[in-house]
Parts: sequence; C-alpha cells; structure tokens
Amino acid sequence: MSEKLILVTGATGYVGGRLAPRLLEAGYRVRCLVRDPSRLEGFPWAKRVEIVTSDLGDPQQAAELMRGVSAAYYLIHGQQGGKVNAEQDLLVARSFASAAEQANIERIIYFGELVDPTARLSPYLRSRHETGSQLRYTHVPVTEFRSGMIVGSGSALFEMVRYLAEREPVLVCPAWFFSQAQPIAIRDVLSYLIAALDNPRSIGRVIEIGGPTRLTYADMLMGYARERGLKRALIRTPFNLPRLSAYWVHMVTPIHWRIVLPLIEGLRANLIVRDDSARKLFPQIQPIDFQTAVHLALGRIQRDDVETSWSDSLVTVMGDMKPYEFKVEQGMYIETRQLLVDLPPETIFRSYTGIGGERGWFYMDQLWEMRGWLDKLVGGVGLRRGRRHPDEIRAGESLDFWRVEEVVQDRRMRLRAEMKVPGKAWLQFDSTPAPDGQAGKTLLTVTAYFAPHGLPGFAYWYAMWPFHKFIFDGMTRGIASRAHLLAHSR
Repeated sequence: MSEKLILVTGATGYVGGRLAPRLLEAGYRVRCLVRDPSRLEGFPWAKRVEIVTSDLGDPQQAAELMRGVSAAYYLIHGQQGGKVNAEQDLLVARSFASAAEQANIERIIYFGELVDPTARLSPYLRSRHETGSQLRYTHVPVTEFRSGMIVGSGSALFEMVRYLAEREPVLVCPAWFFSQAQPIAIRDVLSYLIAALDNPRSIGRVIEIGGPTRLTYADMLMGYARERGLKRALIRTPFNLPRLSAYWVHMVTPIHWRIVLPLIEGLRANLIVRDDSARKLFPQIQPIDFQTAVHLALGRIQRDDVETSWSDSLVTVMGDMKPYEFKVEQGMYIETRQLLVDLPPETIFRSYTGIGGERGWFYMDQLWEMRGWLDKLVGGVGLRRGRRHPDEIRAGESLDFWRVEEVVQDRRMRLRAEMKVPGKAWLQFDSTPAPDGQAGKTLLTVTAYFAPHGLPGFAYWYAMWPFHKFIFDGMTRGIASRAHLLAHSR
C-alpha cells in the first residue's frame, strides 16, 4: 500500500467525485480541496479522506494545503454557476502552480479537454486549453490529459444524448451534429488519471485521450437509440447556430444552456486524438467503445447506481399546535406548515428526502411542471434536472430546480431555489420527535423562506402566495402519506 498523499481538487465535481474513492481503493491517502465541505457529507468515502478548504490566493493557506502532498490533481475550472470567468481561471491555475512549487510536490496532473488549436475557441474552451500552460509556469512537472467528451451515467454529454434521443423522434440537426469527436468512457478517464501516478514516462507530457472510434454527435444519438430500441430520424441543415442550439437543448433536456454551450461550441471543430502517446505510455488501458459505454451507463441508471452528476389517518392529535403560520422576520417572508404524524422521524425523513425527480412533488405535479417550463422560458434551469438517485440525497447536489443545501440524517433537508425568482428562496423539511412525550410520533414541518429583491420580489411573493395554500398543504399531506406507505412496506 502506498503512503503517498494525493491532493484532489474539485472533489465535488463529476470526475473528482469518482476519482477520490478510486485513489483510496488503490491504497493512496487522499486530501480533497472543496469550496464547501458539507457537499461531501453524503459520499460514503468522505470519512476516509482529509477534507480542506483553502483560498489559493492566500500564500499561507495555499502552502498549508500542499503540506505533505506528493502529487496534485487539478480538476478546477471556471464555469462556476454556469458563468465563465476565463481570466480568473488562469490566475487560480498560476497561483496553484506557485504553491505547488513552494511545497516541492512531485507533480501536477491536469485534466483538460481536447480542442482544435487551429479553430476559433470560445473563452471557456480557450481558458481550458491555456490552463495547462499556466500550470507549467513553475518548475513543477505537469502531466496534462486532454480528453474527448465523457460518456458515463450523469455526464453532461450522456444526459444530452439521452434526453434528445428519448424525447425527439425527429431531430433537425445543425452542422455541429456532424463534426467528428472521440468520446471516452468515464471509467477509462479514471484509469488514465490513476495510472499516471505510477508511470514516470508520463511526467511533463501532454497526453490526448479518447475512445477507440471517431463519431459524430449524430452517430452518438443514433447509437443511443439503437441501445434503447428507438427509431429516430435526423434532418441535416448547413447551419451551426451554437447559441440557438444551446437554448433548444436547454428546453428539452435537464441541462442549462450555459453548461451545454461549451460542448456545442467545441463540436464546431473535429475534437479527435491527433497524438497516439496514450497508447504507447499506457498499453494496459484499452478504452471501451461508445456503444459499450452507453450500455454500462444505462445499466447504472437502471440500478440507481449513479455516483456523481453533472446535483394519512395522518393526524391523530394536534393539540395546541398551529398547522399553518405566516410571519415576516427582518424582511424575509416565512410560511410554516406542521403536521403530527404517528410515525418515527426516520420514516418521515425517508419520505421527504425522496421528493422530486421521477417521483414528483406528491401533489399537483402539473403545476410544478408548469413552473419548471416558465423557468426554462426565462433562462432558468427548469424542472427536468431531476435527481441523481430516487432515494439517496446529499448536500450540494441538484434536485429539479433546487440545490440541496443541507441534509441532517433523520432530521432535516433544506433546498435552495435555483429557478429564476426576484429574490432568494428556500424550502426546508424537518422531522422532529413530537412534543409532550408523544412517543413514536413526529412533528413534520415544511417551511418556505423568501427574501425578496425590491418591488418585483414583493409582487412575486404576493402573486404566488394564493397558490402556496393548496400546493404546500397538499405536499405536506403527501409526504405523510408516503411515509405511511414506507412504514407498511417493510
């Protein structure tokens, strides 16, 4: 077993969240750099790693981050919140490299993207390409992997292919559908990243990795359709229209247009492997083909085994408890609904943490879907992001048009709204033991918080308030109903 300490940045991301546990399996010690440690709380491997936060712009914090590190994976990129800040991305990379040099770490392993350097690149793709150069700014050796688009359960490419193929029997295809690419399975990406640690010949190299076959995006769609037994027709057009295409994908898939736009912009050029050094350096890795990768990804989804991704008689005695309360505190509107349920807190917790996604919101799903479409129309994330797993939930991941902000086992789940609203909104579910010694009973509390921004925020709240009465009341009863079903199904 290796005693080397490996630093993984971006451990809450799609690649980092899968890389960290595989490094543990390989016998390495792992330190994870994250912005918010609570986002790792739901990962089963989180207690086996060292979790740190650090301001890379602070030399003292950066030095502490690198203390004792043998090698560091740089998986940071600047598309935080869907907005690209290429200049900041490059500054962070240079600061990271300087801290690594001061700590005398052995090397940096950077995971970038295949690009066509002769093509006109978007700011995002250009920054991804130039980040490798910034990391090589110091004397610390860098191994840079440039990858084709990733195929795997929960990856942006796979979800885009999956939703378009499932929902659109006839697709009008822009020109970028027919550019060549070499998509690569996530398992092969992880194999390369880990194998590099024990391969001194990879030090200081730029290594292009991709799947074994060149495919167009149209080929990928049709390959997915074959796997699912779907008949699909493509109508070719000569126009690229990347932004319009991104908006279209935004409306018919769970993926926000800001996330999908870099993928589409990259597909305007041929994103293919031009250097076969990966095959020579890592002959033991034989990348699987696209069709096999799709088959495996679908299997994981069907088994609810997606690791990461792009995140009642009901009442017997109410006593003096108020079932509904509205108040304003420090400019924030607060609506609270309470229900006493004859079940333990852990069963209520299982019920409300299973809300959303394919299961719906337990009441008036049509109105939730309409709200999602309205959000899509104004450029929001919409309702279709769904959830990673139908039952498991963890802080930091997405749940339809919410972000899971906090999960306290058997006690609480708090969601932060990511739909477009003139203010900030939260929805919180609490399951606490019933007061006054009512053994075996739980007080279910559903609280909506809204902090309005200006006059539009006040107008929005009062326009929505009449709908809250029956929607949230019904949802609260639905949570209790499902809890009883869960209790009786044991």
